[in-house]
Amino acid sequence: MSYIPKLQKKYQEEVVPALMEQFQYSSIMEVPRLKKIAINQGIGEATQDKKLVDNAIAEMSIIAGQQAVPTRAKKSISNFKLREDMTIGARVTLRKSRMYEFLDRLINVALPRVRDFRGINDKSFDGRGNYSMGITEQIIFPEIDLDKVSNINGMDVTFVTTARTDAEALALLKALGMPFRNQR
Repeated sequence: MSYIPKLQKKYQEEVVPALMEQFQYSSIMEVPRLKKIAINQGIGEATQDKKLVDNAIAEMSIIAGQQAVPTRAKKSISNFKLREDMTIGARVTLRKSRMYEFLDRLINVALPRVRDFRGINDKSFDGRGNYSMGITEQIIFPEIDLDKVSNINGMDVTFVTTARTDAEALALLKALGMPFRNQR
């Protein structure tokens, strides 16, 4: 038997029946599910120091458990000392079991380590069932060694779901254990 992450098992055994009952779906295939988690990190000072991007890629790879790729500038902008094709960030897309593992660590380990944490905003949905949130410091993840961190960067985390509406996506993420601030 292959390994199934704890959150994926919870989704199959608890979340699917609960959402089918809540939204009166006729088929199990209608139940919204998490497709992918995209993590993006833009490094503004990368125009002056190329090592910052290498550090960001290494840290993001450790956090995600998967190799991050550099993002490049599409246009040259002289005011920002930015040239076309210059490396200015890092991103990684997680799917399947790695996605559930990351979500489990985010909910149970990383978010509780945020200072003055009162829950995440439940208004950051895009209207099509996807949710985005910002993390201000990458050091909330226990995988990051504080002694090796040269500068603190934030990152954007986007949860892409198959939900058709924001209400369905909110119910899905809430059932998976996301700590939303305004519990409705």
